[in-house]
Amino acid sequence: MATIRARKDQDGIVIGWQAQIKRKGFPLVVKTFRTKSEATHWATITEAEMLRGVFVQRNESEQTTVKDLLERYQSEVLPTLKGGYREQSRIKALQAGLGAYSLAALNSSMIAKYRDKRLSTISPKTGRLVCAQTVKHELGLLQRALKMATMEWGIALPGGIPTAMVKKPSLPSARDRRLVDDEEERLLAACAESRNPWLRPCVIFAIETAMRAGEMLEKWELDKNSGKQVKKSVGLQWSDVDLKRRTAHLPKTKNGDARTVPLSSRAVAVLDSLPRTLDGRVFGTTYEGIHQAFVRACRRADIEDLRFHDLRHEATSRLFEKGFNPMEVSSITGHKTLQMLKRYTHLRAEDLAKRMG
Repeated sequence: MATIRARKDQDGIVIGWQAQIKRKGFPLVVKTFRTKSEATHWATITEAEMLRGVFVQRNESEQTTVKDLLERYQSEVLPTLKGGYREQSRIKALQAGLGAYSLAALNSSMIAKYRDKRLSTISPKTGRLVCAQTVKHELGLLQRALKMATMEWGIALPGGIPTAMVKKPSLPSARDRRLVDDEEERLLAACAESRNPWLRPCVIFAIETAMRAGEMLEKWELDKNSGKQVKKSVGLQWSDVDLKRRTAHLPKTKNGDARTVPLSSRAVAVLDSLPRTLDGRVFGTTYEGIHQAFVRACRRADIEDLRFHDLRHEATSRLFEKGFNPMEVSSITGHKTLQMLKRYTHLRAEDLAKRMG
């Protein structure tokens, strides 16, 4: 049976009511309420849950806010993740929208309202509405933090993980931009005119290997905490290239796994033509330098809506058109699942028709 007793101050005035439940097989449960009726009601429900075997200890989840959870996740988990720095802005957004709620009070309705409000918010960084992909990443981060709380930190959530019951924002169709007609010739001609001598070799190499820009090039980003530029990628190194075996090893990639990329004859020819830099980089330029030069080259070539990352799309599709199977392509490109691979693969119907005979 529950024990209900008054809590009094030093003058003997009742300032609250404490409910205490002692039951064999369960931890001591104690909670204080403003009125005796609230304490009695809580004790009745809690004892009933114990009898039915569905009781969940709520103390820690009631005392832990979403802000507290995300701060712990930020300090204990993010430093162990490659690319964890990308989560900082997502944590700030979640703390601003949901941080005041306790984990016990957090429910799917609150998260759905957060989702809808974010989708109608203007981003101060871009001046445009926050995109669905950004909100999906934020909800994914919250779900991972809640899972960590229940599975590793022993914080029981009475209603389960609420993010699992919330519909994620619908994403726009994946880009299917590929080089068409004589765009590759025009692009390479424009690249040859660039003041950045590394642009044309980078473009050809990207088309031949399906490497991400960050895997090929040194990349720097602004650290919001220190205000300084921090190197996020060292780019492809000559020490990781084996021209005899025609391979390029990538020890660190976006998804965290190392991979070795086979090099086509055209890719090897590009490498053979490059000078050796003193710092060991294959391409003696930066991600930012190539990005700016690429935009200008597209403008000179009169090519619209083409991004450097689209060259990875192009390269992946060409691998399939050459007859490589999905497992072979994923080992080259580094995609972990077929679904991810499909987003980058847009085969030309006319090329498939030729193979059908």
